[in-house]
Parts: sequence; C-alpha cells; structure tokens
Amino acid sequence: MEYIRINNIEDPLFKQMHDLMKEVFPPEEVLEFSLWKEPLEDPGIRVFVAVHEGKVVGSTEYRYYEDFNVAMTDFTIIGQAGLGIGPFLAQKRMADLKELASANGKQLSGMFAEIYDPYRVEDHDFGGVKPMDPYVRREVLAHLGYKKIDFTYVHPSWNNDGEAVEGLDLCFMPLEDGMTDISADLVVQFLKRYYAVLPNKPQSWIAMVEELETKEKLALLAI
Repeated sequence: MEYIRINNIEDPLFKQMHDLMKEVFPPEEVLEFSLWKEPLEDPGIRVFVAVHEGKVVGSTEYRYYEDFNVAMTDFTIIGQAGLGIGPFLAQKRMADLKELASANGKQLSGMFAEIYDPYRVEDHDFGGVKPMDPYVRREVLAHLGYKKIDFTYVHPSWNNDGEAVEGLDLCFMPLEDGMTDISADLVVQFLKRYYAVLPNKPQSWIAMVEELETKEKLALLAI
C-alpha cells in the first residue's frame, strides 16, 4: 500500500478520494469539489490517500499548527475492510506529524479530532463500510488515546450555510504524560483559526465560543 500526498485538484487520485468521501460522509460534511483547490494547494493542509493496486482505498487530512504545537485530524476514511487501512493511515500520519514537530524544535503535544457520538446520532451508515461505523470508530479512537473535551460541541456546516452541525464531540489525544485537562484558550484559538474559512457561523457556535472564553481549563473525559 502506498501513502501519497495530494496537492492538486487535477490529480486523478483526488477525484477518486472525493467520490469516496461522498460515499461515506453525510453531505454537510463534504466540501464541494471545486472548493478543494485552495486547501489542496495550502502547504499547511496535508491530504494523503492510501492507494492499493492503483485504487484509492482510504484517505486522511490533517494539519500541524506550529505555534500551538498541536495537530488536527480533519478526517480519516477507510474504504473497505480487511486491508489494514486504518492502522496504515494512523501510523503514517503520526510519523509525518512527529517529523513536522521535530522540524519545529518540539515534540508534538497532542491532536484534535471531531468524533461522532452514535449514542446521539444514529442515522449515519457511512456507505455501509463497517470500519467507518460510528460505534467502531469511537472505540478505535478511544484506544488510540483520544479524550472528549468537556463541553457541548457544535460546528458550522461545511456547506457554509450558517447551519449548526451537532452529534459530534471535540476530542483531544494528549501526548504528554498525565495530561487530564486542556487550556480553554487553546481550544478557543484553535476553533477560531480552524473555522476561519467559513464566514457564516451559526449563532450557537458563536455562543459556544463565548462560553469557552470564560473558562480556564476543560477536563479531558473518557469517550
């Protein structure tokens, strides 16, 4: 299996990846094809595909914030079972992120991820691919070390229509021993930067951020 970076919307592997995204994610979670041009060309956004026998069978997008010394996993797609795609992507991603942090003179402190809560939202079948089942994914991410950040989370729809998307938790995988909470200011600054690309924020998201700005620390809870 190959781990190949995509940085051009004209790359035929990107068309395969986008089609795979539409198969496994709900529509409000998938950025329209043409709008990918700038993100793919952004050196800070890292989009990789897992290619098996010439076919895109998985993908992951993530980014490293040098000033925060944290990463964000935007998504991970496993296109079929039985190929070990999940571990392959996770290991390659972590190795890449550790190299980026090392080049920044640091050791990576942790990684954010939005994780579906299937106990609240049960209508996502993710293309019928069992490794993408929200219950399975939640347990896998728990085993990787992700913790739920202790607040009620909403995020702006990627349709940029001002709608709020619920049913997810914002989680963090601490890589520092003994870390049981996270700076609320870090969470706020991260969210503001991450969603700066979407000008139409729902009022519930704005209120959520304003509430976070009154906090100092947020507990990291088991998921």
